[in-house]
Amino acid sequence: MATKQSKQPIILQPQARLDSIGGKALQKQIADIAAEEHDVWVIDMTEVDFIDSSGLFALVSGLKLAREKKCRFAICNVKTPVKLIFEITQLDRVFEIFDSYDALTKTLESPPLLAPETTLVAA
Repeated sequence: MATKQSKQPIILQPQARLDSIGGKALQKQIADIAAEEHDVWVIDMTEVDFIDSSGLFALVSGLKLAREKKCRFAICNVKTPVKLIFEITQLDRVFEIFDSYDALTKTLESPPLLAPETTLVAA
């Protein structure tokens, strides 16, 4: 029986603010990696201090694209003010969010936490 080799996760690290400018930059980065073959896309939010609707839109769009590519999409290292936005918008129920990259790597052999039949609508 052949075993499938797991491809290395790709890690994107947005900087400071995921607003209209930072959100567009993240969307471009995600579009750039979409053609590559990766099993996991990781958004490391270590440096992100602020997120608004543009940043959330970039993440939702990225998640939708990852699902189309049958790729796992995970977010890690979210600071408290940003995590609060995820909770208020209830997007913490949509995304796989991990306290650290190490916590994420422990789950990489596991299936995603989100059911595949969940539908996302990004306008």
